Amino acid sequence: MGESRTELLAWLNDLLQVGYTKVEQLGSGAAHCQIIDSIFHDVPLAKVKFAAKHEYEFVANFKILQNAFDKHKIDNAIPVERLVKCKFQDNLEFLQWMKKYWDNYFPGGNYDAVGRRGGKVSDAAPVRAAAGRGGGGVPSGSTQKLAPGMTRKSDAAKMTDTRNGRRESEIEGEYQKALQDMQEQVLEAKLTVEQVEKEREFYFTKLREIEIFVQQQLDSGKYPEGSALQNIANIMYKTEDGFEIPAEGGDEEETF
Repeated sequence: MGESRTELLAWLNDLLQVGYTKVEQLGSGAAHCQIIDSIFHDVPLAKVKFAAKHEYEFVANFKILQNAFDKHKIDNAIPVERLVKCKFQDNLEFLQWMKKYWDNYFPGGNYDAVGRRGGKVSDAAPVRAAAGRGGGGVPSGSTQKLAPGMTRKSDAAKMTDTRNGRRESEIEGEYQKALQDMQEQVLEAKLTVEQVEKEREFYFTKLREIEIFVQQQLDSGKYPEGSALQNIANIMYKTEDGFEIPAEGGDEEETF
């Protein structure tokens, strides 16, 4: 079963000394390059664009990652076209695979992530442009005519409107963030359920094959009571205390 988004981000931030908050940020490819570098120490990180902002820069980073995969014969396809779209599901699944690979091949010891990337600033915390405060107001000293019955707002009223507008904007932002977090949690839970169902189906199929084989061998008459195969069959059909197998063919009186 794959690790959760929270666990993966905590591991990634600790390993690379960065501050990722969303798995979607991994769509730049920079972090993946450095994960592989932490294992082999030969990825040309000087060519990696750690502050990438555009899709063509993301693609360039993934080319570096693909070269590293080829060099070390890592047999796993990189879904570049999906990853660079920075969608949650695609990036979560690929990060889960990368973490599993890292667990298997990381040589141990300390990894100087900041030193290896030459102190470059990561794309983990992109700077958002501040909202403009451009004026739509009336220039000072100008004269503006009002329609009959209209009055100018007092400074206090203007300040109240400004506060209300900011508060509404803050509430909307909090709502959108909470909604996105819930959507990501639902999608993460869905992925977990799908993985569990796949594992359950895999082991059920194997167990069914074993059951058929054992039954065929017992039906051949070659294995007497007390044989190893008979003991295996007894274990497979053993029930827990208190469990009763429903009777077959019992006629029940119908009630209306």
